[in-house]
Amino acid sequence: MSQGKVWKYGDNVNTDVIFPGRYTYQIMPPEETAKHALEDLDPEFAGSVRSGDVIVAGKNFGCGSSREQAAACLKGAGVQAVVARSFARIYFRNAINLGLAVLQCDEAVDALEKGDAVELDFAKGEIRSAKGAFRFLPLPDFVIGILEAGGLLEYTKKKLAKE
Repeated sequence: MSQGKVWKYGDNVNTDVIFPGRYTYQIMPPEETAKHALEDLDPEFAGSVRSGDVIVAGKNFGCGSSREQAAACLKGAGVQAVVARSFARIYFRNAINLGLAVLQCDEAVDALEKGDAVELDFAKGEIRSAKGAFRFLPLPDFVIGILEAGGLLEYTKKKLAKE
């Protein structure tokens, strides 16, 4: 269970505004990509986001190109999860692979506003705030394992080391 504050955006937040295309072919560490997260959509985001914060958005979050940096920059910025009505398929999988939780919950999208404090419980499938508790489909144990490990690569390394 972890806590953070909400950053709220609308529908069709695409990978070009999550991580601007002009940086796509530059090699940079995660802490550097985090400095460019959402800079064309919300110039205040990268300098103000804190570890544990949550992005809440509308439909089709992560549409556009399949660049992994769009998930990596949010994770590098400390975002613990993106809660949306729906996700672009490739973004959804890239986020999980990189250890960023992606949760579908229409009720939370409707109720939560920028700055609201939220608490996430992945195992119970619950988002809690002063505005109420919102249920999402609980994450499978292996997905929680991937998130806790920091991504699929680290999860796989740990799993192989145990065998």
